[in-house]
Amino acid sequence: MKLYRITILLTAVLFSTACTNWIYRIDVPQGNYLDERDVKKLRINMTKEQVIYVLGHPVVQDSFDNDTWYFVYDMKRGMEKRGKDFQKKLILNFEGNNLVSVEGDFELSEDFNTPLDE
Repeated sequence: MKLYRITILLTAVLFSTACTNWIYRIDVPQGNYLDERDVKKLRINMTKEQVIYVLGHPVVQDSFDNDTWYFVYDMKRGMEKRGKDFQKKLILNFEGNNLVSVEGDFELSEDFNTPLDE
């Protein structure tokens, strides 16, 4: 009788672990989704208003330095078959009201160092 109960218990455990892929879990995106085409529109000496027009408002502004903006996009996948979790960052540095440098996971345009005025 004990062997019968243990067999049923083991069978139930095996079936329940095999069904974990049947449960649907949603992806959880957080932050600013930035398109590569929009990032390539950035140019040196752009004003903060022009950057907001192109990329939108940043997720994080440095509390102690208003001249550093952080755009962060974080994707947590609900299921492994849809891909791996990832994070992309873009850090913009301003001097006064003008964009002076860009760092992060995006490639800049070849024309980045050419101001819009010229």
